[in-house]
Amino acid sequence: MGILSRFRDIMRANVNSFLDRAEDPAKAMDEYMRSLRSDLGQVKAEAEAVLADERRAKAALDECRAEMRKLQRYAEKAAEAGDEDGALRFQGRRAEQSERLSGLEQAHELAAAKAASMKQLEEKLVSDLGQLEARHTELKERLAASRLPRGGGAGTGAAAGSLDELEEQVYLAAEEALALAELRAGETLGHSSAPAVQLEQDDNVKPGVNSSISKQAEL
Repeated sequence: MGILSRFRDIMRANVNSFLDRAEDPAKAMDEYMRSLRSDLGQVKAEAEAVLADERRAKAALDECRAEMRKLQRYAEKAAEAGDEDGALRFQGRRAEQSERLSGLEQAHELAAAKAASMKQLEEKLVSDLGQLEARHTELKERLAASRLPRGGGAGTGAAAGSLDELEEQVYLAAEEALALAELRAGETLGHSSAPAVQLEQDDNVKPGVNSSISKQAEL
């Protein structure tokens, strides 16, 4: 059966629930993504064989139905021509095909169900992997923006308890970094006022100097 034997487990898997139960959400995320990629590769590898089985089953079923229709026409023509033996012979052969038809229909239904299940598996795995990759990328960007060491600091790793708590720590760190930047910007503005005061003082002195020079010129 291959990966189809795990169909129910994969379809019931919930990404967020799995991460929330993990002791180390960041590590669990990486491991889960590797598992999903492995399963997706297996699905793609087995999908072609499953689809080929479905095509063969469909071809056999269509051929049997076509043969039954042909034998029915032969039997009717033989009956119209008064050939009762020929009509009975064609009807007998049609009955044999009818017995095969039931088995072929079941085989095709099973093959088609496997193909549909394989498609569901692929869609589920692609969706889960997409969610994880998006969340993983977003978390890494927040970690980088806040300069929070990956796997270090309070509230990360096993102490986080859940991925939501880990993300909350990232948000708090980012806010602290922003507040610190604003504080430093305010301090820089405060220091820059000293030259302005000095310049104002110099301007106040200059009129006195100029008036003294003017008085000397008058004398």
